[in-house]
Amino acid sequence: MKKTTDLSGTSKGYKVFSVAILVVMVIFFLFPLYWIVTGSFKNKLEITARTPIWFPIEPTVENYARLFDNPAFLWLFNIIFISAAAMILTCLTASLAGYALGKKRFIGRGVLFTIIICAMALPKQVIVIPLLQEMTAIGLNDNIWAVILPTVGWPFGVFLMKQFSETVPTEILEAARVDGAGELRTFFSVVFPMIKPGIGALAIFTFVNTWNDYFLQLVMLTSTESWTLPLAIANLQGEMSTDFGLIMAGAALASIPIIIVFVAFQKYFTQGIAMGAVKG
Repeated sequence: MKKTTDLSGTSKGYKVFSVAILVVMVIFFLFPLYWIVTGSFKNKLEITARTPIWFPIEPTVENYARLFDNPAFLWLFNIIFISAAAMILTCLTASLAGYALGKKRFIGRGVLFTIIICAMALPKQVIVIPLLQEMTAIGLNDNIWAVILPTVGWPFGVFLMKQFSETVPTEILEAARVDGAGELRTFFSVVFPMIKPGIGALAIFTFVNTWNDYFLQLVMLTSTESWTLPLAIANLQGEMSTDFGLIMAGAALASIPIIIVFVAFQKYFTQGIAMGAVKG
């Protein structure tokens, strides 16, 4: 009985300690977002005050009004379109390629997969100049598609979907073929629903990675009309480094789509990570 009591006390202490650590981490990670959102509603005096003002004393939307004096909606549309298009195309191509590598047997399969693994270790900065030359050659210079197309066939996405495709039972695929289903129908009707958690995880990875790919956007997009919101915020920061209210308003606006996408795909994201952990 004494041992049971000691174990119970240890378990309770561990839970209290774990909850305390989690609360500290939540505060630590959410504080920058809180500071950006509240700062976007502060005036210049409140932002630059020596003593931190934790909540706007006189809330104002002037920062947002000045932000939308610029083509902020166009910049926001550009980055949402780029990230969404890259997400859709990457999920489609990576899932098809991963399915082929995971469940098909053909000559050169091993070599092709080795090349994909090697490509995962290759930094994008190494190939950005050839990508720029390629996009210029096909007439996509200073075009948002110059940012979208290089993300299609993302090596990590192909690798991730290959791992999920390997979990699909071969017997189910053979049964679909016996029923007369072609390759595309087998993939979309049988394989796709079974690897949906992996696609959800890949969708979040792709959207966030494309959204945050500032370097590629900086190289590919030069005119103001083709700028994305993160790129515009960086330029505002460079030109008006003391106007923190305007910068915070842009950062708060830029965070909304990311939060929406993560909430929408959170279920599939957690399932995908859990399945990947169990498989590993």
